[in-house]
Amino acid sequence: MRYTELRRDVSRRLAGFFLTGFAATLLAGSAACGVSSAARMSASEKKAIADSLKQLVVHAYDLSRPNPVKSLMSLYPDTGRVISASGGVTTTTRPKLEEGIKAFWTYVGQNMRNPHWEWTSMTVDVLAPDAAVMTSTYRIPHLTPMGMNHVISGAWTAVFQNRGGRWVIIQEHLSDLQSNLNVQMNQMDMTTPTTATPTPAAPAHHPPGSH
Repeated sequence: MRYTELRRDVSRRLAGFFLTGFAATLLAGSAACGVSSAARMSASEKKAIADSLKQLVVHAYDLSRPNPVKSLMSLYPDTGRVISASGGVTTTTRPKLEEGIKAFWTYVGQNMRNPHWEWTSMTVDVLAPDAAVMTSTYRIPHLTPMGMNHVISGAWTAVFQNRGGRWVIIQEHLSDLQSNLNVQMNQMDMTTPTTATPTPAAPAHHPPGSH
């Protein structure tokens, strides 16, 4: 290799080294900014975000409101990717998400008589001024079309992001308690007739506890 070619090769390697180091520094700085941003938030600011998210979810899952599918879909962004995982199945788009929620309401929701959504716990961690994660447990006592007592319950974790002043869910994971028959039997009220047959599962995505 001639001297001039050797110099060019060394120059390219040094340039790559410094660019890589510069990029790593930028990424580290960005991560540090995110951590410091969250650290600078006061307890009252975090509580305000947590309370607003809780109210948002409770309102969307109020089954007494008209058009439940529209109400539930209001929690998600209008465009872009939405990750929803449950029962070993994952969807990544809003249309697929809405398709699953419509199927749930058609095959399950409309067959519930006098349903009442009860949130048994809600834990919110505010990660930054525009990011938070919520983990909740819930139960939906109702009557089957045959008049039998039945309960759908489970847990739900959702990642929220504030986009243009609007909090939306960008990722979620659903876990249906009914899949655990031992837990279901232990919680069953043996003093009143209760259906032993799980509510038929709807295809794809369901709202929390019914996926």
